[in-house]
Amino acid sequence: MKFTAILATVALAAGVSSAHAYDPKATIADLDARLAKIGAPKLNGTDKAGDKEVPGMFFGERKINNNYDVVDAIRKAHNATATVFVKSGDEFVRVSTNVLTPEGKRGVGTQLARNAAYEAVSKGQQYCGPIDVLGTAFDACYNPIKDGSGKIIGASYIGHKK
Repeated sequence: MKFTAILATVALAAGVSSAHAYDPKATIADLDARLAKIGAPKLNGTDKAGDKEVPGMFFGERKINNNYDVVDAIRKAHNATATVFVKSGDEFVRVSTNVLTPEGKRGVGTQLARNAAYEAVSKGQQYCGPIDVLGTAFDACYNPIKDGSGKIIGASYIGHKK
């Protein structure tokens, strides 16, 4: 009987710890902290993102366009998808992502859909909630990325698959 009680306690504890691991706000905070540790965000020049020519997104001296170490670290640490978008005109374009297209390639060059997340980050606000990312449902968070003058130059994203 005691063994069953111990197993129930272990199962309950495992459930609680996995619930804490599945926290979109904590995951986006980790992504943003990792980016901030590299340096201040800024745009410089242009670069290719898929087949699009977009502004070059930098954190400190590190160009983020087509650089996947930070987003892949988020996948490893949180089992989450992660993206850095650059603002190009009125669009937010993926320049660093571990989100895959239906063909199994990184979704670099794809745009943030015109949805609740787009509306929020365009206004400089966070969005956390359910979202469809390239055809897959996620519990997600998006934060605007602002340069030193407070101008919105991009957005960060994380998602936990539903």
